[in-house]
Amino acid sequence: MKFFAGIVVGFCLWSCQDVKRPEKPENLIPEDKMVDILTETYLINAARSFDKLTILQNKVKLDSFVYKKFEIDSLQFAASNAFYTSDLNTYNGLFVKVEERMNLIKTRVDSIKEIIIKEEEEKRVQDSIDEVKRDSLDLKAKTDTIEKNTELQLIDPASNNEI
Repeated sequence: MKFFAGIVVGFCLWSCQDVKRPEKPENLIPEDKMVDILTETYLINAARSFDKLTILQNKVKLDSFVYKKFEIDSLQFAASNAFYTSDLNTYNGLFVKVEERMNLIKTRVDSIKEIIIKEEEEKRVQDSIDEVKRDSLDLKAKTDTIEKNTELQLIDPASNNEI
C-alpha cells in the first residue's frame, strides 16, 4: 500500500514539472499600474453587485471604462494578468497592495460619511430650534392679540369709558 502511495505521489510530482508559464508580454502592464487596475476592477465589481439594474439600464460598459481610463485593451490586461498569476509571490504582492488601497478608500469613505452624518444632525438640531422659535413667535402674537381684544372689551363703546 505504501508502495502504491509512493508511486502516485511520484507521478504527481513528475507531472507538475511540465507546467509552462506564460512568457513575459512585450506590453506588460507595470506592477503599480496593475495595482491601480485591479483596485478599480474591485470597485467596479462592488458597483455591479450594489446596483446592477441601473448599470444595465444606462448601458454602462464598466470594463470598457477601465480599459479606456488606463489606456489598455482587454488582450493586454489578460496577458499581463496571466503573467502575474504565474508567479504566486508577485501576484500575492499585488493583492496586498490592492487590499491596502481598498482599506484606504474605505477609511476615506467612512470619514466622509461621518462628516455628512454630523452635518445632517446639526441641520436637524437647527431646524428644531427654528421651529421652536416660530412656535414661540406665533404664541406671542396670539397672546398679544388676546390681550388687545381683552382691553377693547373692557372699554364701554357707548361712553368710551372703561368698565
